[in-house]
Amino acid sequence: MGTWKGYRCSICGKDYPPADVMYTCPEDGGNLDVILDYEHIKQSSSPGNIAASRDGSIWRYLPLLPVGDPGHAGTALRAVGWTPLLRPPALGKRLQMEHLYIKDDGRNPTASFKDRASAVAVTRAEEIGAEIIVTASTGNAGAALAGMAAAAGMPAVILAPKTAPPAKIAQLLIFGANVILVDGTYDDAFDLTLEASDAFDWYCRNTGYNPFTAEGKKTAAFEIAEQYSKAVGLKADAIWQVPDVVLVSVGDGNIISGLHKGFKDLKQLEWIERIPRIIGVQSTGSAAIYNAFAAGTEDIQPVQADTKADSISVDLPRDGLRALRAATQTGGAYVAIPDEEIMRAIADLGRDAAVFAEPAGAAAHAGLLEALDKGLVQRDESVLVLNTGNGLKDIKAAMSAAGEAVVIKPELEALKAALGK
Repeated sequence: MGTWKGYRCSICGKDYPPADVMYTCPEDGGNLDVILDYEHIKQSSSPGNIAASRDGSIWRYLPLLPVGDPGHAGTALRAVGWTPLLRPPALGKRLQMEHLYIKDDGRNPTASFKDRASAVAVTRAEEIGAEIIVTASTGNAGAALAGMAAAAGMPAVILAPKTAPPAKIAQLLIFGANVILVDGTYDDAFDLTLEASDAFDWYCRNTGYNPFTAEGKKTAAFEIAEQYSKAVGLKADAIWQVPDVVLVSVGDGNIISGLHKGFKDLKQLEWIERIPRIIGVQSTGSAAIYNAFAAGTEDIQPVQADTKADSISVDLPRDGLRALRAATQTGGAYVAIPDEEIMRAIADLGRDAAVFAEPAGAAAHAGLLEALDKGLVQRDESVLVLNTGNGLKDIKAAMSAAGEAVVIKPELEALKAALGK
């Protein structure tokens, strides 16, 4: 069994051994949390052991993961994670925030945070002898799965809504996945993958359905704790520290719930003393979890999603309950941001932090501005904003945010005019 014991339902709290379930709770359909063997981990590993690792990827945290070493040395599967923690002085100065950090997960092999989940899911698929792995995606999860599956030599099937950005579809095809575009929404594609995985005996990687996706995504919490500790000058073998606040964009809810799980794992291991306040950011055009938070309820009702931030465009969040609790259980919050502000945030991050974010990634920065205005975040706190995807994923949105370049004749006078000289 290694470092994990089984699963626990996030709704009814029932425990299951690994062999009894594959995806969700048979009793109520609740998302399952993987339960680690914390005592075993305490005896066999430590922050110092991790810090001494020369592995610059999520696999430096193998003692805290419910899978074995994936092998595939020298491939993209071994290059996921350990993305940079940036401290942009220009952005911090403009916002009057001395302790502002950005973690740029657009630097992953397929340019999004979703590589973390796909790397662990592909490893799990190999361990259980799955022959084909499938997922629904608006683009990033599919690209991540296609890339990680290609690195492992495993066939992958991706169902995506036909409205997904062309750049993301191109990635799916380049990585050799069997790509099927669905004339419908992400939610339609999601439901179809569940039917297909049952009918064809495929392994389903779907976000907010497969418990191993959150296990991959929690590695960002481990990196935040380790990297932030180094940034503030802690010794490598000391207990780790975390920022006061972490902000992240939210669609299906699996990223924020994965972060929460990672911080909870570290707290249970006594590797951190506290969990940061987690603030989820949604587009006002896809705000099902925000609506529940604002109403003070855990009853998450579907919406008709309409947002330019395609990666967080979801009618019914499949990991909504855990995503909501990531905020409520940490003293955090949810904010909802109009698309216009998200587009402005793309330009702000590029200009003041040299971070090229897609709309979903920039939403977290837009959420910071809203949180500052509402008093949810104080300017003297240590704050980390998580960018979940690279702007090259959606060039149309980037051009909308940045504006068009000026075209001139190849003449000095024309250049002077363009420069206003």
